[in-house]
Amino acid sequence: MKDTTWSENTASGSGRRLSRRRAMELVGLLGITAWSTPGCAAAAGAPSHLDTRVVAPPPKNVLGANFNGAKDWSDFGQLRDVSATWLRGFFPVPDADRGVVADQPVVRTVLSAAQQGYGTVLSLKFPYSEQPIPVPGSAAMSTALNRLDKVLPAVMGKVDILVVGNEPFIECRPEDRNTPQLNAFYEVIARRVIAFRDQHGGASNKTKLYMGALNRLNDPAWRTAATDRWMSFTRATAALDGVDIHPHVAAVEEVQAFLDYVVPRLRDGQNFLALEFSLVHHWRAHLSDPVSGAFAAKYGIPATTRVWEVIADAIRRPFTQQKWNDFLAMSPWFADRRQFLRNAVQRFRATGRLAVATYGVSQDAAMVANFGPESTPWLLNSMFCPYTVQPGPGGLPGRNTAWTTSFRDLQ
Repeated sequence: MKDTTWSENTASGSGRRLSRRRAMELVGLLGITAWSTPGCAAAAGAPSHLDTRVVAPPPKNVLGANFNGAKDWSDFGQLRDVSATWLRGFFPVPDADRGVVADQPVVRTVLSAAQQGYGTVLSLKFPYSEQPIPVPGSAAMSTALNRLDKVLPAVMGKVDILVVGNEPFIECRPEDRNTPQLNAFYEVIARRVIAFRDQHGGASNKTKLYMGALNRLNDPAWRTAATDRWMSFTRATAALDGVDIHPHVAAVEEVQAFLDYVVPRLRDGQNFLALEFSLVHHWRAHLSDPVSGAFAAKYGIPATTRVWEVIADAIRRPFTQQKWNDFLAMSPWFADRRQFLRNAVQRFRATGRLAVATYGVSQDAAMVANFGPESTPWLLNSMFCPYTVQPGPGGLPGRNTAWTTSFRDLQ
């Protein structure tokens, strides 16, 4: 998003942000690149006393940060460092039974972001991978609705975007994935959310509503009668502003299948979210590759060492920033894809229908637990790398400089 968007919204906000952009330009003139150590990049952010409040742009072509459901993440310094203005998390609705919803870590972080001026997105997660999808009118459905009724007062009117469902077609049993029961459940949930918003200002309520994410649309087997009904319901429901997609792919070209499926099925005025996207399937395909010869020679490790073993070593004994930079830059499977974030966002924006995309802000504990050759390497998607890289200047974690640089440039 261009800086002019900021000046159109508020003069005082644009003054702060433009000065930050100018700082980034000066860093570029000094020759700092995506493969350099991050000290100067960290210093390029505006002084902390100017960061007391963020002025978020409207939800059009936005690239924000995503912390998923990490209960231990709340480092707004990371957001300031990359000039993020929007933040997304997801909340498992069954957790509503664990106490006051607004006091639970993910919701508390999202609400804190909203109070600081960030644009905010909260996805409502309904995990049914180990039990049947509730049937409308059943006791299980009543339980789901009662939990939802605990969540809505805490977030409606406070977050900018509320998403009905996180990854519905994954967070269910395989036998429920392509059944009318899946659609029926989420349609009841959506109507309950809409009714609550109608009782609290309706369309004038600040919270916009979207249906949750479609996954794996690059695979024809995942484009089904159930996904067609998902889009038909979204299109026909006036209170819904659109749908979310999660293009976790092996190549940026596969993102296009998601766009080709979703965009023509939106009605005029609707948009899409892309709250998760990555090359995680590409990374996973290379975990058992030998590490690059150049990296092995520079750091004195056997040439037979596998990529996953290098990552596991970084988890046990975090690398210096330079060593992590070298590991990625010397690995063709990563270096050849270092523009993925930029290329994917450009595809989203080219449709003219992107509301908000968000990219992973930080590694979390679940990403590094028992890491091995069969792990899903989500940790390679993250901008900040507290589990694989030693802390950087100013108390911030180490980082994946390819992503942090691209993220800033796309603001």
